[in-house]
Amino acid sequence: MTTRPASLTPEFLDSLVKRVPGSTGNTWKLTEVYTGDLLVELPQSSEADIVKASADARAAQEIWGSWSVKKRLGVMKKFHRLVIDNQMLITDLIQAESGKNRRMAFEESCDIPMGTSHYIKRAPKLLKDSKHAGPVPFLSNSTEVRRPKGVVAIIAPWNFPFATGVSDTIPALIAGNAVLLKPDNKTALSPLFGIQLLEEAGIPPGLVQVICGEGPDVGGPMLANANYVMFTGSTATGRVIGELAGKNLIGACLELGGKNPMLVLEDANIDEAVHAALFGSFGNSGQICMHIERLYIHDSIYDEFRDKFVAETQKLNVSAAYDFLPDMGSLVSVDHKDRVVSHVEDAKAKGAKVLTGGNARPDLGPAFFEPTILEGVTKDMLAGATETFGPVVGLYRFKTEDEGIALANDTDYGLNASVWSKDLNHAGEVARRIDSGNVNINDILATAYASKGTPSGGLKQSGVGARHGDQGLLKYTDAQNIGVLKKQVMGPQGKQTYDAYAKQTQTSLKIMRKTRLR
Repeated sequence: MTTRPASLTPEFLDSLVKRVPGSTGNTWKLTEVYTGDLLVELPQSSEADIVKASADARAAQEIWGSWSVKKRLGVMKKFHRLVIDNQMLITDLIQAESGKNRRMAFEESCDIPMGTSHYIKRAPKLLKDSKHAGPVPFLSNSTEVRRPKGVVAIIAPWNFPFATGVSDTIPALIAGNAVLLKPDNKTALSPLFGIQLLEEAGIPPGLVQVICGEGPDVGGPMLANANYVMFTGSTATGRVIGELAGKNLIGACLELGGKNPMLVLEDANIDEAVHAALFGSFGNSGQICMHIERLYIHDSIYDEFRDKFVAETQKLNVSAAYDFLPDMGSLVSVDHKDRVVSHVEDAKAKGAKVLTGGNARPDLGPAFFEPTILEGVTKDMLAGATETFGPVVGLYRFKTEDEGIALANDTDYGLNASVWSKDLNHAGEVARRIDSGNVNINDILATAYASKGTPSGGLKQSGVGARHGDQGLLKYTDAQNIGVLKKQVMGPQGKQTYDAYAKQTQTSLKIMRKTRLR
């Protein structure tokens, strides 16, 4: 029997959900995924709650936004320490609400210190006023000032509730904004604790407001009261968020779905690729935006790869435990498990072969599903064309490199890809031909995603904009242009005719180009 961590007392959990405004009187039964037992009743927010929360956030933002960048970063340094000091408690929360194995929950908790540390280092330069040349050499200049947007709406998914919800909040705060954060109802506890740690670190009370409710109920009011939105979730919902952002004339960054390929070239190290494919396919029970659902192997090594991959998959420890032993945990909910089952059953009915797995495991917990490898998946199957988002991967052969690249690109999505080869230069050439916002060479996803200095986003229907990198902070700002003219020289001077002024301007433009002044 699974024993819940002693840290998750009713008193502690109740203290977290008290942060959520809930005048509706309605609650969401937030359960422990491994057992289905109730953890806490989560209040649901009304439109009036959201209007008040946004007003309170704006009031706090006036204080926070007036602080120097150095002072704001001082708070973030304290927050960084608090996260590390509380990392095992955060891991307990993530596990209980999401059902993932403890290794994955711990690794999720590491994302916040890494991202926070990067922006602590980078923000002073990015947010500093920068002076540029004006139109008239020596007599004019222009200063670029980075101003906070105001209130940023952040809508976080259930698969990485702490990492996405809090890591997207951090650069928004560093830029001087307030935040309206909406976690998924199923996984609201770890983000709520993250906000508690931010307040302990010293952000003004009310600067980050947590809104809970179903997307159709709270999404519209949130965006109507925000100046920018960061959304992570499905492509279908992303379209709705994009429409709402356009209606409210606010900016949006959207990280959406994927149907991510792994391309194993003829000269790849098979054992290393097999080992990586285990995580790529079954990490977090396949509930990673960047995980692998389509695995393309060169025909010359296909049989060896397939047999080793199946054998290693069958060795995985799939179980419910609050320790580091399991390789894979549960899916997030019974509803999601049923979705994964429907994809596998559809594939089987249309001729796909199950090499291993393929079954729900109610003996382990209500939402467990076996790691599953399919062969013979085609695009007329649910598992062949749409995102399954579970521990299910299809294996495919390719004979030529061009064929493999074409197959990898044969999707409406473009979030992540993986290329395997002993020749790194050649693998880099292949990577540049893949239509994906992230491509990892001899890795699945961590190398690209954890490179916090480089933007990470999707192509095609996998999103708009990016998190991380300079863009991941600057998107939460507006650029203000302050132009200064020291002497009134723009236009005819004295009795000069416009004809003479025009000729003078043409000469000046030629000289400036020749001397590279402009």
